[in-house]
Amino acid sequence: MQSENIERIKYLVDLLNRASRAYYAQDREIMSNLEYDRLYEELQDLETRTGVVLSGSPTVSVGYEAVDELPKERHASPMLSLDKTKDREALRDWLQGNKGIISWKLDGLTIVLTYREGELVKAVTRGNGEIGEVITNNARTFVNLPLKIAFQGELVLRGEAVISYADFEKINSGIEDVEARYKNPRNLCSGSVRQLNNEITAGRNVRLYAFSLVSAEGADFHNSREAQFDFLQEQGFQVVEHYLVGEENILETLEGFEGKIGSYDIPSDGLVLTYEDIAYGQSLGRTAKFPRHSIAFKWADELRETTLKEIEWSASRTGLINPIAVFEPVELEGTTVSRASVHNISILRGLRLGLGDRITVYKANMIIPQIAENLTGADRTEEEEMVEIPQVCPVCGGATQIRQVNEVQSLYCTNEKCAAKQIKAFTLFVSRDAMNIDGLSEATLEKFVDLGFLHEFADLFHLDRHREEIVGMEGFGERSYQNLTASVDRARKTTLPRVIYALGIANIGVANAKMLCRHFGYDLKQMQEADEESLSAIEGVGEVIAAAFVNYMQDPDNIRKIEALMAELQVEVPKVEEGSQTLAGLSFVITGSLKNFASRSDLKEAIEQKGGKVTGSVTGKTTCLINNDVTSSSAKNKKARDLGVPVVSEEDFMSQYGISAGGEVEDAN
Repeated sequence: MQSENIERIKYLVDLLNRASRAYYAQDREIMSNLEYDRLYEELQDLETRTGVVLSGSPTVSVGYEAVDELPKERHASPMLSLDKTKDREALRDWLQGNKGIISWKLDGLTIVLTYREGELVKAVTRGNGEIGEVITNNARTFVNLPLKIAFQGELVLRGEAVISYADFEKINSGIEDVEARYKNPRNLCSGSVRQLNNEITAGRNVRLYAFSLVSAEGADFHNSREAQFDFLQEQGFQVVEHYLVGEENILETLEGFEGKIGSYDIPSDGLVLTYEDIAYGQSLGRTAKFPRHSIAFKWADELRETTLKEIEWSASRTGLINPIAVFEPVELEGTTVSRASVHNISILRGLRLGLGDRITVYKANMIIPQIAENLTGADRTEEEEMVEIPQVCPVCGGATQIRQVNEVQSLYCTNEKCAAKQIKAFTLFVSRDAMNIDGLSEATLEKFVDLGFLHEFADLFHLDRHREEIVGMEGFGERSYQNLTASVDRARKTTLPRVIYALGIANIGVANAKMLCRHFGYDLKQMQEADEESLSAIEGVGEVIAAAFVNYMQDPDNIRKIEALMAELQVEVPKVEEGSQTLAGLSFVITGSLKNFASRSDLKEAIEQKGGKVTGSVTGKTTCLINNDVTSSSAKNKKARDLGVPVVSEEDFMSQYGISAGGEVEDAN
């Protein structure tokens, strides 16, 4: 029953947090206030009954605190490394007829946690194995760590703090400077856990997976490691995936782990095998370096020899141009591999690569193809040429330049208008408020640009030219391709405000795009011919927006690209009946939940269709604040009262300004 309650707690914490993010950050609702309150009360009751409170629970607030330095602390007993093997048979023989627990060896930062009277009191990093850093306040922000547990005695355990590959990619994608990006999830996790300000840690989605119980005051685990794992789970900890094995099934279990590597989202660099019998393991003692109760298993790198066919040059949105080795296909770890990144000019030159060279390749951590060695390069004479470094960018034809940063040489495109630098523009173009094309993440768009599929927006509507390559891409397939092309076809039927916003013109957001389209009667040609003076005269535009809009629309290259794009689209022009713009010149603010509209966005659409404007904050120019809780003491209500702005209910607003909830909302594409 305890385990079922804890699973329910985890579910409720995730659901309620998603509901809060949707409401406060995304201006939408996934549940009613009544439903939220009911689930919140259920969560409070479960936390009281189980004694388990997770750090991410909406019932607790983890205070943020900055410190000048992280204090050091000596571990009660040294944290030794484990002996290692890559031999599967040796791993089976190590058991010597005993039972063992085999689990992932996660690749993060090891943390020692101490609980007393059911509360987290201390968290210390492994450090050098003898002395670690105290990071208790940071640990309190780990998204899945219990701050309170049912067990009241002193509990000491070890776990691995990790950042998933998905979160790693998301965080790295937000860092424009490619040289400043984190090299791998472990480096990012280490830096996140050891921050002096735990508010930074809180934004990194660090998770902790318990892998060893050190001590639990007064508890009896009947000499079983498996029982210890069960106990930790009952206290609300997430534990590493683990299985009880013997000599008869360990190799089969190994294969099971191996089959998950490609899709496992948590960084791992092998497995750990520990004797199930606690007393037996401890009786074996330790060497000067390793305890004898456990051993690590490292995946043996599978090397294949092949021939280098060519070097492709892949341009990124930062201007960095990476060399990609293309070689005769080989089978590695169960898949066919024919490409591997060489990363930069320094590595390319270090390997002395030339076309036709015999090379060995492998998959780092059984996932990422790499070149291990150039078998030909050592014999190459000075006269024999290595791979030629391109003088022009493979995407735009602009001049390239080799730059050295921290003793590493890399190749860059110097053309500011290089298509590879426009990934952010493509990302905006396909976003929900723009062309609303599903299935095109920033990572996918970058791949398409790297492969030469995309140079301008119109190219997105001709992905069928690259069908075979897309279907064969990792993470794609026929079904994904069909879903993508269907989404692209749906996007052809759109509206002019969506197109204008999708172009990514400086300072032209969703609201300004709609306002400009209404002002020019949804006539694109008039918008392109408008000058700064006429644009500046429009209320809410101003000189800065006007200048940016004119500069974009009068650029010859942009004119050509817009013409090519419009040839792919079916733009619906709304019929603006005479006298329908009854809210022109009026400004409104919407807050709280609604009854007649599905979301605040729908009400906003209805207002804008009648010429009105919706803003996010109350000012002296606000016509009225729409809030069904007209008597609340919220900040917006208080500000409205202070400024003399009327606060009206949704129904009163609809009645007063002639707005209806049916048939007024623009097609959401």
